[in-house]
Amino acid sequence: MVSIVVPVFNEEESIGAFFTELKKVFPKINDTFETIFIDDGSTDRSLDLLKNISETHKNVRVFSFRRNMGKSEALTLGFAKAQGDYIVTLDADLQDKPSEIPSLLKKAKEGAGLVCGWRKKRKDKKKMLAISRIFNKTMNTIFSLDIHDYNCGFKVYTKDLAKSLRLYGGLHRFIPLIAAQNGFSVVEEEVVHEQRKFGKSKYGFSKVFKDIPDMFTMLFLVKYGKRPMHFFGIFGGGIGLVGFIILVYLTVLRFLGYAIGGRPLLLFGILLFITGLQIFFTGFLADLFINISQNRLDSKQSFPLKFSSE
Repeated sequence: MVSIVVPVFNEEESIGAFFTELKKVFPKINDTFETIFIDDGSTDRSLDLLKNISETHKNVRVFSFRRNMGKSEALTLGFAKAQGDYIVTLDADLQDKPSEIPSLLKKAKEGAGLVCGWRKKRKDKKKMLAISRIFNKTMNTIFSLDIHDYNCGFKVYTKDLAKSLRLYGGLHRFIPLIAAQNGFSVVEEEVVHEQRKFGKSKYGFSKVFKDIPDMFTMLFLVKYGKRPMHFFGIFGGGIGLVGFIILVYLTVLRFLGYAIGGRPLLLFGILLFITGLQIFFTGFLADLFINISQNRLDSKQSFPLKFSSE
């Protein structure tokens, strides 16, 4: 089975045209299929239109949030509800063409865990194109994953990959990286990108300020998620060492007869030393917590499986 997951937020103008295009693809999918619309708290008529579609098409299901939760949460819900062995995601604004679903599915069935659409000739505003290029270049430089278009919503997932994702906040922008870190193969397939004909984009220049914190989150999770002491220990130890050197220097001055009580450097040294210790022990506690959790997981997996005999 193939599941098509479509997150929707205030797309009343495009839903009808989108589903018309999507229906043309159904005969070309050589498998049973379902379509899952996730209404992300739309404030227009999107939900009513989706309900009307589901009432007349038995292979369409609709789920809705009471308020806008974000694309990550919408995708996570869609993955949880999907029953297919392959899960396709695309937006309802028709900038991505549903007619290209079979080609992406074919690529996935060749063995890829994730097939990412690559909007090589992207039809968006110049400022958004520039921001996207900077983001993709930065990600490839930091994480050494050669992906041209991280944030393309047109993707095909295997069931195992989709069900393993726990997305929140802005993590949907980093799905290729998360998939690669979890051991799944990630490939790209060039897709046609159309200019927006309906409504307006839900992403403006402000998304830059959302991407930066999420990028730091991913940097920490990927590089230090399983070894936090390597980050906190080095960082905290360095700060604490500077503070310790300052205090040793002031101690030597005190023994030489110099007054140090009124020196700002004394307070600065104490602050650095205490801060360094706190950061160091934060890493220690995080490392200890991960170690205990892993030991519990290993102990659960060590029990033999019990099979009933007939």
